[in-house]
Amino acid sequence: MTLLRPRLRRIPLNAAAVLTVLVCLFPVYWMISTAFKPSRDIQTADPKLFPHTWTLDHFRTAVQADGFELFWRNSVLVTLSAILLALLVAIGSAYAVARMRWKGRRQFMLMVFIAQMAPWESLIIPIYIISRDTDMLDRLPTLTLVYFMVTLPFSIVVLRGFIATIPPELEEAAQVDGCTRTGAFRRVALPLLAPGLMATSLFGFITAWNEFAYANFLIIKHQDSRTLPVWLSSFQNTFGTDWGATMAASTLFALPALVVFLLLQRHVTSGFAAGAVKG
Repeated sequence: MTLLRPRLRRIPLNAAAVLTVLVCLFPVYWMISTAFKPSRDIQTADPKLFPHTWTLDHFRTAVQADGFELFWRNSVLVTLSAILLALLVAIGSAYAVARMRWKGRRQFMLMVFIAQMAPWESLIIPIYIISRDTDMLDRLPTLTLVYFMVTLPFSIVVLRGFIATIPPELEEAAQVDGCTRTGAFRRVALPLLAPGLMATSLFGFITAWNEFAYANFLIIKHQDSRTLPVWLSSFQNTFGTDWGATMAASTLFALPALVVFLLLQRHVTSGFAAGAVKG
């Protein structure tokens, strides 16, 4: 009986966890299933939970739509550029905060935390005005800089905590053997930062890949500079919204984030946990 009591107590928690997972996954399932349904089965008074007839016509429509390859390339270019730039700057900043003692270090981290807590939407109008006055509207480098700015504070916080968990004696031993401080970090500490780099890369990828508001406000005239989220919002035909093609395009749009997560998921948990150990 004593062994059964803890198990019985966990039943409500397990049931709540299962219910939460189902609620979160159902919209994803409905998106995918709608992408495979014929058009006649999508907008019907009697919707079916499982498709009775499967079709790939919506995926063909999405892939053959004007601008699909162009906007896919734009999203990949902007996302990867923002992630690489954020990682380069964050590694240097996190190392300086975690390893060095300099005046204003605490104030610097306070500003990083404030920047991380600030809602992104509150910066749309100032960024739009700055981009307009500097003739940077309708340009992909502007989006890259915005996504870099959004992901940088989080990257610094995570990598700073992760670097703090690496014993400094490892780098000191490398310096005794003849390495410079930069060489010791590159050869000793940087390989140990892999989980933290994976975690910050995943966060940056999902943030930049799915972002819609800035891409919609900063790309106005030059439609060839749009990204996939903005393109998806205008996926219509002469009769209104083509929901089948929209769901198919959304499914294709979600695949890269899913693939990246599956590739990096082993390192994500350890990276987030290690980044929160030391301050």
